[in-house]
Amino acid sequence: MDELEAPGGQDAAGREGRRARRHDPQRGRRILDAALEVLVTDGVAGLTHRKVASRADVPLGSVTYHFATLADLCAQAFARYVEQRMAEYEALFTQVATREELIDVLVGIVQGGPSRHRSAVLGFELHLAALRDPALRALTQEWTRASRAVLARFTGARTAARLDALLEGMIMHVLLSTEQESREETRAAIAQTLGPVIGSGT
Repeated sequence: MDELEAPGGQDAAGREGRRARRHDPQRGRRILDAALEVLVTDGVAGLTHRKVASRADVPLGSVTYHFATLADLCAQAFARYVEQRMAEYEALFTQVATREELIDVLVGIVQGGPSRHRSAVLGFELHLAALRDPALRALTQEWTRASRAVLARFTGARTAARLDALLEGMIMHVLLSTEQESREETRAAIAQTLGPVIGSGT
């Protein structure tokens, strides 16, 4: 004979799950992570409280409770993205000691896999939104300063600025082009901008 289920067992488990979600201290963070996923797939124009609630698996009222307006939700989601992106970017360079290792990392940034594709899409969504919303420009400037500061440790400030601009342009080209540029071509362009040595301070 099959084992009998305790009376109300499923209902009790469901209530327990709902109770845990109601008291979830990470709910606000999970909502922001869900908002970032919506921004990747649908862009700023497609961001809604309802889509974010569905992606985060929380009630709609929970999203509007934490983020009353879409502008606030969008701004805080992008702020979370910039915080995450700065930490990830910094980590990419921790083992770099030579010019060739630096170039390898930079080529990987341009021609990275799905996770870097996601990050690049979010970055361009942020920059596009900042064109229309000056309040977001502080985030784009924060990211630019941080990324150039990392590069400047190897190249100096002026070369870092040129290299940063080149990388952004190349990443956009990779996202939009129907014909993938070879790693050799990407490497040559980066090497030319970088110059013969690193750590020169130029």
